[in-house]
Amino acid sequence: MRRKLLMTPEEIKNSLERIAFEIKEREGLKKLCIIGIRNRGDILGKRIKEIFRKETKVSIPVGVIDITLYRDDFTTLGPKPLIGSSEIPCKIEGKTIILVDDVLYTGRTTRAALDEIIDFGRPEKISLCILVDRGGREFPICPDYIGRKVEVGDNDIVEVHLEEIDKDEGVFIVKRGGKD
Repeated sequence: MRRKLLMTPEEIKNSLERIAFEIKEREGLKKLCIIGIRNRGDILGKRIKEIFRKETKVSIPVGVIDITLYRDDFTTLGPKPLIGSSEIPCKIEGKTIILVDDVLYTGRTTRAALDEIIDFGRPEKISLCILVDRGGREFPICPDYIGRKVEVGDNDIVEVHLEEIDKDEGVFIVKRGGKD
């Protein structure tokens, strides 16, 4: 397998700053709640919260959801799938939810996340924030905030590495087998 750098740490930071600015301009901050999809969406959500805190001195609630039980392929995950906790820091009724994930591909993860959020209550609005949109939808899901859009082949993987988990940082396209 070969790996090609798509985004540097600086480009990730700049994308999140731009996204935070767009969210502030379009949504405002009063009714905002950020919810990240575990394992990298929650970290990106915390980074966006920190940008808001530094720029506006406003502390936005940030939560995390684990969509494992909501996946449409749950029964194929094996006998003991690892399930993390979901933590929503506020009541979501009447809130504008910014749902954050690292990569948008088929839309199945986002669909599962929407189902889980609705189980917590009825927000006024849910907007989708994605670091990388790689195309290839199987569901009619469209992000509202995008760090980077890239066209890759079906056999390619977009890997997001974040310092907090991976001990390095960057977005990479990984070519699996086959020809260039």
